[in-house]
Amino acid sequence: MAMGKGKLSKTFIWILMGLLIIGLAGFGATSLSGTARSVATVGDKEVSTDAYLRNLRTEINAFAAQAGRAIPMSEAQMMGLDRQVLAKLITARGLDNEAARIGLSVGDEVVAEQLLQVPSFQSADGGFNREAYSFALRNQGLSESEFEEQLRDDTARTVLQSALIAGNTLPDTYIDTLLSYTGESRDFTWARLTGSNLQTGLPEPSDADLQAYYDDNIDNYTLPELRDITYAWITPAMIVDTVEVDEDALRASYDERFDEFNLPERRLVERLVFSTENAATEALNRLGDEFSFEDLVAERGLAMTDVDMGDVTRDTLEEAADGVFAAETGDVVGPLPSNLGPALYRINAVLDEQTTSFEDARPDLRGELALDRARRVIETLAQSIDDELAAGATLEEIADTTEAQLGQIDWFPGSDGDIAAYDAFRQAAGDLGEGDFPEVMQLGDGGVFAMRLNRIQPPAPQPIEDVIDRVRQGWDTREQTAQLMVQAEDIAASLANGATFEELGLAPQTETELGRNAQIADLSPNLLTAVFEMGIDDTRAVAGVGDVILLRLDGINPVDRSDGDVEMLAAALRNQASNSIAEDLFRAFATDVQLRAGVEINQPAINAVHAFIQ
Repeated sequence: MAMGKGKLSKTFIWILMGLLIIGLAGFGATSLSGTARSVATVGDKEVSTDAYLRNLRTEINAFAAQAGRAIPMSEAQMMGLDRQVLAKLITARGLDNEAARIGLSVGDEVVAEQLLQVPSFQSADGGFNREAYSFALRNQGLSESEFEEQLRDDTARTVLQSALIAGNTLPDTYIDTLLSYTGESRDFTWARLTGSNLQTGLPEPSDADLQAYYDDNIDNYTLPELRDITYAWITPAMIVDTVEVDEDALRASYDERFDEFNLPERRLVERLVFSTENAATEALNRLGDEFSFEDLVAERGLAMTDVDMGDVTRDTLEEAADGVFAAETGDVVGPLPSNLGPALYRINAVLDEQTTSFEDARPDLRGELALDRARRVIETLAQSIDDELAAGATLEEIADTTEAQLGQIDWFPGSDGDIAAYDAFRQAAGDLGEGDFPEVMQLGDGGVFAMRLNRIQPPAPQPIEDVIDRVRQGWDTREQTAQLMVQAEDIAASLANGATFEELGLAPQTETELGRNAQIADLSPNLLTAVFEMGIDDTRAVAGVGDVILLRLDGINPVDRSDGDVEMLAAALRNQASNSIAEDLFRAFATDVQLRAGVEINQPAINAVHAFIQ
């Protein structure tokens, strides 16, 4: 069943040629020599060693570009790239074999037309350039006949695949069902029953009751894996009090930051600029009880952030300084000059002059300088500690001979406080292995630490005696929930028979138009699952933790198909479902084709390709 040149669109041809050229690009004339011609066969079609080599290199080069480094063949095999490439080629050749079996082919005229449209095969006047064509194929390690046969196979395969997956549409019922699930909402009324609603008190549990509860919930009383870690650490805060800061350094720091410690009188100001003084005056006269400065700003199409100058000094305001600084908080003054033209100024706050003497600033200055010097001391000490650890010193010896402090922690994910509060320590503790040698690591605040894993204690239950209070609390909560559920079932029956929440002594709350993913403060997400399982006027009791929620469904709100967003969702669901069916059909068809044709793998040839790439 040969196909003439009028059967394929130009768009299809360009896509096909682009994929083909990209798949062959970048390899030069390098090929695999030897007696093995193929790495696999599917029916009568071979997966050539050169095709496998080219495609495998393409995949490896793509991963190398993403990783920013070379990917050796051994790593490519660990990632499964070789198996992915071989599977794709076998699938393609299986489709080629099926196309040949049913007599599907592409005529010479179609192949010729495709070749004529490839820019890299054209001369300056747009005609076909055979020399460029031959050079490009030689550079890719292909003969003209091989390339044209591959192009013919690719085209027939694509026609077969398109015929298989095109036109997969789903009935409207399917999309309507999905939309109903995702877009419907509910109206319902609910009330909470707590311990205060119990009609009787909780019974006193026996030792056997508590033991049974403990056994049933042993995971709640099991300690996680604990890592017994010894560490030595030092931080700037540990030695800051021992660091000396001379008077000259303090004085120099104060002088350098003089403007920070001594601030002139300032104003918090907003400024609205006008084109002329008359326009500014007219605007000022309009201000009153019914027309505010904010209204004036909005009228100009501006936001308040557009006119906010922040805190300003006299120097900042220049010629407008006297008028602004003479005003009180809340006043609007002007017109006054600005670098943009006449303006109105509103004063939002008066900030008095602030003066901090050297003596008053001394504690802050000393603390900051001492911390900075402590970091430099630790930076020098860290190198010394690292050298001693490398020479065989223990953490205990490091703590004895330096200012580092020795510590121990039974660490587990979630530990906090002291050194466990540092992200760097938590990350290192999780990665630490038995036998790892201590090394100096940074804490992030200028501090350093080194650690040693002594042992790993597997998860273990805590003795019931140690957690008896938690066990009793858990038993009480479970018993309370169970008793409340018994009461709630009776109340739910009364609601179903027409009683109101108020008549039953409950304080109901009403929710409207809530979807499946809505969230209600202090209520479990499982509550909405129950709501969407109910019919109108149905009632239900939903158990919580120590409480029970009573529900009554008041209304089911269908999806609004006139909503543009809903229609966009419908289109997205339709496309997603169609694509999913197309993928399933193609996968099933490709598997069936391979089973009927038979697949043979030439492992020695595959090994030879891998060795060649190495």
